[in-house]
Amino acid sequence: MAKTILAVDDSASIRQMVSFTLKSAGYDVIEAVDGMDGLEKAKGRSVNLILTDQNMPRMDGLTLIKNLRAMTQYGAVPILMLTTESSDAMKSQGRAAGATGWLVKPFDPQKLIEVVRKVIG
Repeated sequence: MAKTILAVDDSASIRQMVSFTLKSAGYDVIEAVDGMDGLEKAKGRSVNLILTDQNMPRMDGLTLIKNLRAMTQYGAVPILMLTTESSDAMKSQGRAAGATGWLVKPFDPQKLIEVVRKVIG
């Protein structure tokens, strides 16, 4: 059975690229337009990995991660930040919030698949 990935990004073009890349590698992808949408879509279903942007309207990535980590079912689910933010300070905040890893945009599709495979197989 295919593993499911929740991709959260306010940019439609990034969501399409991420979704296309992951689907072509055999994953199921659920798309969310911002942190609030991502949180709603995460509730009541099981996902194997969450990819989130940082800078989004309504709820940013760090706040989304904190909210997901507070939910029992997402305590151990890998969460990767996929963002233009690359400062050490922001990465530290990500780790403190519970992010598993960090990818910087623009991303290399092959690298994304390699990281996802490393994290969830």
